Amino acid sequence: MTLRGQHERSRPRGRGITFGAVVRHGGRWLPLIGIAALADSLAMLALPFVFGRTVDAIVGDGDVNRWLLVAIGLIVVGIVCDLVDTFADAACIASTTAWLRHRLIRHVLAIGPVGTHRFTTGDLVSRVSSNAVDAAQAGPSAVTVAAAALPPVGSLVLLAYIDVWLAVAFVGGVALVALVLLAFARRTAEAALAYQQAQGRIAARLTESLTGIRTIAAAGTVEREDERVLEPLPELHDHGMRTWNVLARSSAQAAVVGPIVLVAVLAAGGLQLVDGRITPGELFAASQYAVMGAGLGSLTSVFAELARARAGVQRAAEVFGVPPIWYGRRELPPGPGRLEFRGVTVRDDDAVLLDGVDLVVPGEAAVAVVGRSGAGKSVLAAVAARLRDPDEGQVLLDGVPLHEVGHDSLRAAVGCAFERPELLGATAGDAIGLGLERDLVVAAARATHAYEFVSRLPEGFDTPLHQAPMSGGERQRMGLARAWHAGRLLVLDDATSSLDTVTEMQISRTLTGDLGRRTRLIVTHRVATAARADLVVWLEDGRVRACGPHARLWDDLAYREVFG
Repeated sequence: MTLRGQHERSRPRGRGITFGAVVRHGGRWLPLIGIAALADSLAMLALPFVFGRTVDAIVGDGDVNRWLLVAIGLIVVGIVCDLVDTFADAACIASTTAWLRHRLIRHVLAIGPVGTHRFTTGDLVSRVSSNAVDAAQAGPSAVTVAAAALPPVGSLVLLAYIDVWLAVAFVGGVALVALVLLAFARRTAEAALAYQQAQGRIAARLTESLTGIRTIAAAGTVEREDERVLEPLPELHDHGMRTWNVLARSSAQAAVVGPIVLVAVLAAGGLQLVDGRITPGELFAASQYAVMGAGLGSLTSVFAELARARAGVQRAAEVFGVPPIWYGRRELPPGPGRLEFRGVTVRDDDAVLLDGVDLVVPGEAAVAVVGRSGAGKSVLAAVAARLRDPDEGQVLLDGVPLHEVGHDSLRAAVGCAFERPELLGATAGDAIGLGLERDLVVAAARATHAYEFVSRLPEGFDTPLHQAPMSGGERQRMGLARAWHAGRLLVLDDATSSLDTVTEMQISRTLTGDLGRRTRLIVTHRVATAARADLVVWLEDGRVRACGPHARLWDDLAYREVFG
């Protein structure tokens, strides 16, 4: 069994998300919504009866004022219930949206770079933003649909109370309305999911364009890029039209069935009135119950909301279906930062990126990793920093397998810097060390020669990051400074490629002569960096071709060709 397979059996899966879980998160708001909907439905059911009594009181010279006061009271109850329902509905959706977005963001960050590669950036943003709002409507829409069963059921009971033949006439029509709604719910759920997926594709392409907007402007391909981003728009339009067509067809069907129900009940009621079995007020009440029961077709908008919620939950569930990176509970023992690869193999679909790598990186050494493009250098660096796990074999730091080390212990011990660092935080200081003491931030900036330009910014380390223009080399120095806080191992993936020669030499001397005495694994294409390293690991086709001092490897012509 592979190492990854062994881990999967003990690794806790990410807590998934289901429609029921989203509904349950509504918490205290759902009972309030349910009570308001129940009270409103009961008031609606009582109103025709009261109006009927009012009609009979008018016809028979009864106490009209009493029944009018009762009707006014029921109307007030209905208005109050609607206000409560609107407030609770909005509060429930806002609370659930915040909860769901928080969980999604935490999970996206927890699954790491390998897990997020299954989705495009724009698609993930779409799932966290708009789809989370749709999913958050699960609770209120489910309660509303459940409460919607009360008016037709209550209407049926009250019609049977007035006269059983009225109930018989009513049942046939309402059954047709129910069939219309079931067909609508099924068709609109499919259309809603397809619509959200098309939205995600547009968002993904827009994100790509914004990331490469300078390249697009320089290449003069704005119009072509506009066409590429909006290419799924006709598909989005088709899915939107499909949704509206389903809604229009179902609404039309319900609109036809509703009058049929009313006519059937009125016909039956008219005959009963002629025979003297019911009063004029009861006939009026029966007509209102017929309208109320047949009005189930007006719930197409609620069923559409429920369908969008289900589609949103499904989109979120796909993200939660990717397991997060699992961390153990062990602490790293004291040690020099000895890094060991034991039979490490990494695959990507059918490609083998690393093939049975056995390697020992001595503690406190500066080790350069070289090789042609595609040799596996960045994959080796990612595995060393545990940004991805090997499919086979394991990596140990001071004798402890990386997957057994606790999150905080591992991330305090290992720092990473990349060729194209993304700077995060509100200020330049935050980008180097968010939450760290200013002395540590300044020391890291000085060690990586980032202090020279950061100190010249308008507000120094407190300059807002978006107001701090930086060249590629300056960003790389900021990335190096951020990684500098690592206590035991520095993994640098071509992290000095954009530096000018003088600065690169200065930082290279700092790295190879690190006073912090940490192990440094340096992926590089520069011969000078390899020459100053204590050891060079030469990768070729995912395997270690040679390992030794640069001076000894330099005698090999193939090694020299690696540097062009």
